[in-house]
Amino acid sequence: MKRDINRRILGASLVLLSIELLPYALSFAAGAMIYVVIEELIPESQAGENADLSTLFAILGFVIMMILDISLG
Repeated sequence: MKRDINRRILGASLVLLSIELLPYALSFAAGAMIYVVIEELIPESQAGENADLSTLFAILGFVIMMILDISLG
């Protein structure tokens, strides 16, 4: 019976912790998805010598777009 109570406390603690980490995990997943889309689904951007540079500027453009969207409403 005591082990069951300990497991309940541990489970409740993990749920509370996961709620705090959820925005960061979703942000990381979104960034990973954007990277995969740029690297794999847009082959024209990766065809030249500056493949890493094109990926960097595509992500930078997205970040600027999001900043403008939030700041301008």
